[in-house]
Amino acid sequence: MTDQPNTPQLYLIAPVGAAASTVGPLLAEVMDRFPVACLRIPGVGTEEELGRLADIAREIAHARDVAVVIDDHIELAKRHGLDGVHLTDGARGVRYARKELGPDAIVGVYSGSSRHDGMNAAEAGADYVSFGPCRSTALGHSQIAELDLFQWWSEVIEVPVVAEGALTPALIGQLAPACDFIALGLEIWSANDPVEALELLWR
Repeated sequence: MTDQPNTPQLYLIAPVGAAASTVGPLLAEVMDRFPVACLRIPGVGTEEELGRLADIAREIAHARDVAVVIDDHIELAKRHGLDGVHLTDGARGVRYARKELGPDAIVGVYSGSSRHDGMNAAEAGADYVSFGPCRSTALGHSQIAELDLFQWWSEVIEVPVVAEGALTPALIGQLAPACDFIALGLEIWSANDPVEALELLWR
């Protein structure tokens, strides 16, 4: 898929709650094998744990020209030299994040399956909007972001769009023409061999 023109870029979500010492080698291996455009750190854990993970992730990612964002933790992003934040509470924090992090920072927003929330985020100045999950999950708490949402967004809105959550090879194939980024995380880290799992998803 990545050999074709006008295809989405890979947006990697780090494993949730993993120790920094464990995550480092995994991230390095994945980034050495695949053309990752952005790495996102989930905002789960103590500030100390997240700080250690941020430092390791930044060092590995920046050495490979990969941007790093973290869920919601604006101060931590500033303190540890990250490239920006991924806001999980919609558009309400976009302007504050921009003020705190500066005009060059990445400010992304998760908008679930809501076209309205995504438009609000775009209007507030988000650099990208993500929608998901893209199919039913075991948790079953989120409304599915359907293919037509991504298709509409790509035709009408200029702000880049990210697809994330419960992705499969078939879904990625369907979503690819309408997305700027495909976000993969749990889909690979839950496998015995994350690199092999990503190979199957990103071939």
